[in-house]
Amino acid sequence: MNMDALFGLLIFSLVLILAGLSWTLFLKRSIVFEYERGVVYRQGRFHRILQPGGHWTYPFFENVQKVDIRARFITIPGQEVLSSDNFGVKVSVAVNFRVEDPCKALNSSYNYAESLYTIIQLELRALFGSTPVHELLAKRRQIGEALFEKSKGKAEELGLALLSADIKDIMFPGDLKHIFAQIVNARNEGLAALERARGESAALRNLANAAKMLENNPALLYLRTLQAIESKAGNTIVLSLPQEVTGILPVAKKK
Repeated sequence: MNMDALFGLLIFSLVLILAGLSWTLFLKRSIVFEYERGVVYRQGRFHRILQPGGHWTYPFFENVQKVDIRARFITIPGQEVLSSDNFGVKVSVAVNFRVEDPCKALNSSYNYAESLYTIIQLELRALFGSTPVHELLAKRRQIGEALFEKSKGKAEELGLALLSADIKDIMFPGDLKHIFAQIVNARNEGLAALERARGESAALRNLANAAKMLENNPALLYLRTLQAIESKAGNTIVLSLPQEVTGILPVAKKK
């Protein structure tokens, strides 16, 4: 091989090396993890979504923002809300959500988690504001379900999937706790009185039925008396006989 050929091959190799170096300068390697999605903006406009894996991008006119799509919890602690009868209570809520649409989540709100927090707060106040204070505990589950249904659509507008919204605690002021304790005691006393009345009614009903049976069958009285004589030893029982003769029958003691 002559010198001109060697020189040409050297020049070609240098060109390839320089082209490779310039290519690496204009490209950037981005790694997207399994729990992430990459949102690519080209010259400030949304371009595409990067799935998990390795991707080459152009850093001079492309920008990649990664979004975590794992489910997460946010807790709304001790919110002061008013019931429909203007009693103040504190409520805490646990919310579980994940990012469903990374592009919408980034573009529709400055901070999608804070936006969802505010949505839950407002919906919670509206729900409690339409419920009397004495029904809050009884309707705790229904309020949680209504909160989820009312907030789900607004979360979708933020690119989020609302997974759950549960009422954790309802905290009443001290005076309301005392009032509720009195209500519970009165309710328990009323239930006990109702059970006693039912028992007395049943006993009176049985006595009335027995009296009617004796009226229709006078012989049952004598049979019942004989049963009493047999079970009670050493007693004296006066019987009114059918022949209108009154006698005193001594009852022999059982051996």
